[in-house]
Amino acid sequence: MRHGFWAKIKSTAARIPFAEDAIASYYAAFDQRTPLRVRAMLLAALAYFVLPLDVIPDIFPVIGFTDDAAVLMAVLKLLSGHVTPEHYAAARDALARLKNRPD
Repeated sequence: MRHGFWAKIKSTAARIPFAEDAIASYYAAFDQRTPLRVRAMLLAALAYFVLPLDVIPDIFPVIGFTDDAAVLMAVLKLLSGHVTPEHYAAARDALARLKNRPD
């Protein structure tokens, strides 16, 4: 899951507007302070993002990630108090490192 998540983020971060939310959710899901039921829901949403089987295949430009975004945003709305400013700060740092990384 971890490798698949980072591989997907690296290949799609420039194309998806919810990259920061996805990474913040990832950090919250692996944070031991996050309650187990919250972690499970976040991991399920992230697995949907990572897995190749999708309602709308990600190969379609623009609309391909709408279902991924919808699932992640729904889970984030339900669990918003558990994805903390710390998780978002770590997500912004990770995105900055990805953008500054030579390919």
